[in-house]
Amino acid sequence: MNSQRPEGTEIPNGPAAAAIVSAAVGCFCVSAFGWLGDAVPAMASFFNFYNPTGALSGVTTLAILVWLVSWAILSRTWGEKSVAMGRVNVLAYVLLGAGLLLSFPPFGDLLRGK
Repeated sequence: MNSQRPEGTEIPNGPAAAAIVSAAVGCFCVSAFGWLGDAVPAMASFFNFYNPTGALSGVTTLAILVWLVSWAILSRTWGEKSVAMGRVNVLAYVLLGAGLLLSFPPFGDLLRGK
């Protein structure tokens, strides 16, 4: 068997793009859920899956679930396609930057109005 691709055919980058975007979505969700748990007492109660760790148990668990589900959906959607990696990278950087800002306490306090 010949495992080389014929010249002129492109290797799809969809699976790699799906991994990059879903990782950024997961990182953003950790910060967004953490901020919600701090800002809204009802959400802190919702995120409390395990009392010794408090809301952090639900924040991380749900962020991991969002990451895995988004990865599954995007990899299925983009599996055999070539997507614009420039746009993928910009989206990933925006999500990572927003997540970083939300994890910075003065910025979170500013959003909460404190």
